[in-house]
Amino acid sequence: MIDQWVKEIKKNAPADMLGMILSHNGIVRATAKDGGKVEAMNLSYDKKKLADAVREFKKKEGIVDIRVWINEGHLRIGDDIMNVCVAGRFRKDVLPVFQELITMIKTEIVTEKEL
Repeated sequence: MIDQWVKEIKKNAPADMLGMILSHNGIVRATAKDGGKVEAMNLSYDKKKLADAVREFKKKEGIVDIRVWINEGHLRIGDDIMNVCVAGRFRKDVLPVFQELITMIKTEIVTEKEL
């Protein structure tokens, strides 16, 4: 998925505006943040809140494109949780948006229950 997004972004972005694409592939780990064992997780997310967040972050200076996919349902160890790509002009434009968006997704948009 991320490879396809990168190809599409490179093809469609203005050459003078595309200097960096950052990608994130979140994966279900076998251990929780507190060190406990995880067997699986149930994950859901607020689709409207995600669409609103992506729309707002795309308005930021120097951002060319943002793509997000979130896996919903019962996830096992090794399953993908989410894929995120942020493309833009310079590191100073892309890095903060990338970090803020992923943090927002994890803290405000996704609801997860580790099993």
